[in-house]
Amino acid sequence: MGKLRIGIIGCGGIANQKHFPALSQFKDTCEMVAFCDVVLERAQKAAQEFGSKDAKVYEDYNELLKDESIDIVHVLTPNVMHSPITVAAFEAGKHVMCEKPMAHNTEAAEKMMDAWKKSGKKFTIAYQNRFREEVQALHQSCEKEELGDIYFAKAHAVRRRAVPTWGVFPDKSQQGGGPLIDIGTHALDITLWMMNNYKPVSVSGSVFHKLGHLPEATEGNLFGTWDPETFEVEDSAFGYIKMENGATIFLESSWALNVLNAKEAATTLCGTKGGAEIISGMGFKDKELVYNNTHNGMLVEQRKSPVGNIAYFEGGANSPEALEAKQWLEAVREDKEPLVKPEEAFIVTKILDAIYQSAETGKEIVFEKEAETVKA
Repeated sequence: MGKLRIGIIGCGGIANQKHFPALSQFKDTCEMVAFCDVVLERAQKAAQEFGSKDAKVYEDYNELLKDESIDIVHVLTPNVMHSPITVAAFEAGKHVMCEKPMAHNTEAAEKMMDAWKKSGKKFTIAYQNRFREEVQALHQSCEKEELGDIYFAKAHAVRRRAVPTWGVFPDKSQQGGGPLIDIGTHALDITLWMMNNYKPVSVSGSVFHKLGHLPEATEGNLFGTWDPETFEVEDSAFGYIKMENGATIFLESSWALNVLNAKEAATTLCGTKGGAEIISGMGFKDKELVYNNTHNGMLVEQRKSPVGNIAYFEGGANSPEALEAKQWLEAVREDKEPLVKPEEAFIVTKILDAIYQSAETGKEIVFEKEAETVKA
């Protein structure tokens, strides 16, 4: 097999900060041959900096998808466009990596799942935090059942003041929501993956629009002042999720919250044999992995060493973005399952959507049982 030919749809911040540099590390196995963006200049700039010698640029993604030589499409657009572009890409016979979240609501995600199942192609969602060394290490512990039965967990996605002030983040019509769908999705993905539990039965949620419209609240924002007049999404959201086996998860998310303990892309797990926490975010200097249990009658904590990598994690010197790209390319080339399975990402979207629904209706959202997935 020759080099995998990749088409990029969406050449904004996440493409330039994450996907372009990551894919550029694997020039022996892939090449970016097409770039599409509604702002043509962005596609042209990306093609010049990261594309193959004959890279093409487009404003219309449908034109890009007509190129039969393209093997893979990366969908790196605002959330509401994930579903139509992904569906069209599968119908055009492409493998698809879509940025997180899978979609802005359950209905859109279902269309993506249906198109994927009909296509016979590979599909994954870009949850790069699974490739962090401490996340990989904790997942290995969970697979070995070192924590026992994990019956309670917290998914942390809290920023004290870090509202994104670029792109379309505060635009509900393009994103579908704010911090819950933006960073809460990462924390929930990590937590569900650790628990290997994808059978929610009910969700209760609260969504707040408290600080986004206050001019004085913009002071001290990490990314500079945001515009309260155009802030259309929530500034914080919280969910309580009950699983089929009785386990429960508390999800907290915010871009702006008056709190000191600001954890992001982090999880807390409580099991019958012990507990563990991944501690990361703007409130902490370094990422940490902490286990807690008992030893000889004493309560003890075990922390990741600040020197070197986790002993049983290989490739820790590589960035999560590069490891994500490497594993995805290998999945396509070698016909293997990607680490992030579509079925798992689908449940994340269903839960996030249910939190929004619960907050809007003031009611608990109860899911009906199905053979493999759940429907509200």
